[in-house]
Amino acid sequence: MQHLSLVDWVVCFTYLAVVFGLAIGSMRGQRDNEDYFVGGRRMNWWAVGISMFATSFSSISFLGLPQRGAYRDFSFYLTILLIPLVITPILWFIFVPLYVRLRVSSGYAYLRLRFGVSVQRVGSLLYCGYALGWMGAMLYAIALTLKSVMQLDETQYLITLIGLGVFATGYTAIGGLRAVVWTDVLQAVTLGAAVVVVLLLAVAGIDGGWSGLWELGSQHGRWTMFHLDSNLLAAENFTAANSVYTAVAFSLFMYLPGYAVAQNMIQRYVCTGGLREARGVVVLSALINAGLGFLFLLVGVALFAYYMQAGGPGMPKLESEDQILPYFVSGQAAGVGLVGLMLAGLFAAAMSTVDSGINGVASVVVYDWLGGRDLSLRASRALTVALGALVIAAALAAPLLGSNVIDIINTIAGTLLGGLLAVFLLGMFAPRSNSPGVLIGLAAGAASLVAAIVWTDIPKWWYGAFTVFPTLLAGAVASRWFAPPPPEALQGTLWQR
Repeated sequence: MQHLSLVDWVVCFTYLAVVFGLAIGSMRGQRDNEDYFVGGRRMNWWAVGISMFATSFSSISFLGLPQRGAYRDFSFYLTILLIPLVITPILWFIFVPLYVRLRVSSGYAYLRLRFGVSVQRVGSLLYCGYALGWMGAMLYAIALTLKSVMQLDETQYLITLIGLGVFATGYTAIGGLRAVVWTDVLQAVTLGAAVVVVLLLAVAGIDGGWSGLWELGSQHGRWTMFHLDSNLLAAENFTAANSVYTAVAFSLFMYLPGYAVAQNMIQRYVCTGGLREARGVVVLSALINAGLGFLFLLVGVALFAYYMQAGGPGMPKLESEDQILPYFVSGQAAGVGLVGLMLAGLFAAAMSTVDSGINGVASVVVYDWLGGRDLSLRASRALTVALGALVIAAALAAPLLGSNVIDIINTIAGTLLGGLLAVFLLGMFAPRSNSPGVLIGLAAGAASLVAAIVWTDIPKWWYGAFTVFPTLLAGAVASRWFAPPPPEALQGTLWQR
C-alpha cells in the first residue's frame, strides 16, 4: 500500500468522523417511517437541492468528467447544460407538481392509484434493479481507483470496497433521509473544494498558467463542445461519443429518467413539504450541476495540458482512463494533505450515491411491499443494512456491465428506467391507458431493446430510446384492447396545467 502522510490520514478520518456525527445527530426526533424516509416533509429546501446535486452528479463526476476533459473535449458539457435547459422545465411543469399534489412517500404509489398494484410492483422492481446496479457501479469505480492510487493488493482492494459499503450503509441506517441529505451537503462541499484545489494545482504546473491552459486546450481541440456532421442524418452523428445527438441521448435517456421517476429523487421533491420548495430544489440542483460540471471538465483539460505541454511527460499509461485525476494528485501533491482531500472527495462521490440509493430502495420496499408506516423504525433500519449488503455484491459484479462508470450507468438506466419513464408518461398523458396495456408495452420495450442489442451495434447511450418509445407506442395501442380505466383511477393522476 502506498504510504500516506499523517496529514492525509487526519483529513480522511476527520471527514469520515464528521459524516458519522451528522448521522447520529439526524436520529433526533425520528418517530416513524415518515420521518425516516421523507424527513417528516419538513426538510430545508436548499439542503435538499444540494443533496440532489450530490446524488445525481457525483456518480460520474469525480472520475468520469475529468476523464472526458483529459482524453476527449468539452462536448459532454452540452449534456450537463441540458439539465437546466431541458430537464428542469420538464420536472418543474410535469413531474414535481404531481408528486407534491399526491403527497406520495413512494413515487410508485402513483402507479398504484393510476394502474393498480401489479404495475406498482413492476415499477418498484425496475427502480430497485436500477438503483442496486447504479450503486454497485459507483462503489466499484471508487474502490478500483483507490486500488490504483494507494497501490492496494487484491485483498486490500476487497477490504476497501466492503469497508466503504459498510460505512455508507451504517450512517444511512442510523439517520435515514435526514442523514442522507445533510451528509450529502458535506459531500458536495468536499467535492467542490477538492476539484478547485486540484484545478489550481494543475494550472500552477502549466507553463503560462491560465493562458497556457487555454492555448494548449485550443491547439488540441479540448474546448470543442458541438460536434455535428453537416449531413444531419449521418450515422456518425448518432454513434460518435461526442456528438450533439449523443448529448441529447444522454440527457433524455439517462438523466431524465433518473430525475423524473427514480425514488431517491422523488423523495427530494416531497420531503420539503410544498410545491414552491420542491421546485426550488430542482432549480438549485441544476445550477450547481452546471457550475461544478464545468469545473470538473476544466480539471480534465488542465491535466491534459499539464502532461502534454512542451517538456511534459506525456499522458500516463493507466489501467483505466477514469484514474487520471487520482493519479495526478497522488503523484504531485503527496504529503501535504491534498491526497487526503482527494480521498475524501472520492469517498464523497461514492457515499453520496450509495446512501441515497440505499435509502430510496428501502423506502420502496417498505411502502410498496411491506405495508408502509406500520413497519417499525428498527425493522426499517435492519432492511437498510440488508440492502447495503446487496449493494456490495452488486459492486463486485459491476465490471460485467461496462468498461467505465458512464458506460455502466448508461446500460442500467437505459435498460430499466427507460420503460419506467414511459409508464409514468402513459399514466399522465394517455387517459385511455390501463394496466394490461402498460404491461404489454413494457414487454414490447424489453423485447425491442433485446432485439437491438442482438442484431445491431447501437451505442449504450441509445438504449433508453429502444425502451421508452416502444413502451409508449405499444402501451397506448394495447390499452385499446381492454376496458378503459375506472373514473377514480383518473382523479388527480392525469397531468394538470
